[in-house]
Amino acid sequence: MALGGGTWQTQNKPLPGSYINFVSASRATAALSDRGVAAMPLVWGWGPEGEVFEVTAEAFQKDSLSRFGYDYTHEKMKGLRDLFSNIRKAYFYRLGTGVKAANDFATAKYTGTRGNDIQIAIAKNAADADKFDVSTLLDGRVRDQQTVAAAGELKNNDLVTWKTSATLAATAGTPLTEGADAAALTGDDYQAFLDKVEPYSFNTLGCATTDEAVKALFVQFTKRLRDEQGVKFQTVLYRPGAVDHEGVIGVQNEVTDEGWPESSLVYWVTGAEAGCAVNRSVQNAKYNGEFTVDAALSQEQLADALAKGQFVMHRVGDETRVLDDINTFVSFTEGKGEDFAANQTVRVLDQIGNDVAVLFSDKYLGAIPNDNAGRVSFWSDVVSLLEKLQAMRAIENFVSDDVTVAQGESKKAVVCGASVTPVNAMSKLYMTVTVN
Repeated sequence: MALGGGTWQTQNKPLPGSYINFVSASRATAALSDRGVAAMPLVWGWGPEGEVFEVTAEAFQKDSLSRFGYDYTHEKMKGLRDLFSNIRKAYFYRLGTGVKAANDFATAKYTGTRGNDIQIAIAKNAADADKFDVSTLLDGRVRDQQTVAAAGELKNNDLVTWKTSATLAATAGTPLTEGADAAALTGDDYQAFLDKVEPYSFNTLGCATTDEAVKALFVQFTKRLRDEQGVKFQTVLYRPGAVDHEGVIGVQNEVTDEGWPESSLVYWVTGAEAGCAVNRSVQNAKYNGEFTVDAALSQEQLADALAKGQFVMHRVGDETRVLDDINTFVSFTEGKGEDFAANQTVRVLDQIGNDVAVLFSDKYLGAIPNDNAGRVSFWSDVVSLLEKLQAMRAIENFVSDDVTVAQGESKKAVVCGASVTPVNAMSKLYMTVTVN
């Protein structure tokens, strides 16, 4: 659907687009940290439990079977492919506790229903009648094969651990059985994830739940870490309601794919926001994921969504695009204006906050004297960081005098002040064409 059009009298249009009048004439040694890191809890039938595990984009493509129990191209991996289309790594945590599948010869490496798709096939070795060819199959495909004389010689693989006391005997394929996923998940399961992931650094935290209580839990977690501890990240949730906070992005569009929760667009948005450069915006980005997104919204509905701080996608011809890169913050005040509703602004401010904190912790904390020379050195590093942001057009109009560093009320304290003007991507065109 086409966006803003028509003429303008005041610059108050709610939708991005082009507003054009026709009239007649009278005649950025500080370093910027990399983005592209996400964190998500998983409702999954395979993988480690009770721990956060890291997966890089490369490992996701090459080793998805061992890490997630499915080949990279499997339908079950669709959400994760959406997530990894824009990030370089992610931190995952498998929710709940399941049961391992097993048979007389082996036990699944991990708990969950995926273990029930594993089979063990054993045949006499053609060249040595005293040995057996022992194969591990998943979805009917041989994933590992070993030739041994006894079970005690078998080496564990990515799918099973062997029962070394078992007696090997020919079998065309004995399935592992009774594997089970975690029972109904509760808020405690999600809280366990949040407790585990809190020490990690990431740009976005995503959760595709539709449970209102769990969404509220993630909102409170985000507010506490951002506002009380200064940990800067944004959380992506599906229809979280009137959160009114720059740290929470509320995805509104549902997906209509059979077998997938309506909230599955959270995967792509979490990755897109995490991977978006500090000097870029997700606004107008084309959805290049694999889900079918319901984006049939009128201009009135789109305008209403923006006014409520909702992250929505809309149709542009045959494409689905992000309407505006915003978060749920809508209660603008003189001290905290509408700029904070723009995720590009939040990315810039979060980048500064995180990088200055790392700079101080790694170089100055407990190491550099709090005298004039030490404070000048810190001032110089902060200025250098902000100059790099300006060079990449993430902020503008910055001069070194915009940064001040002074001794605080105690001999150990340093007070730093900085004034920055974040740059946002072009969103609305107000144009006057003069006809001579």
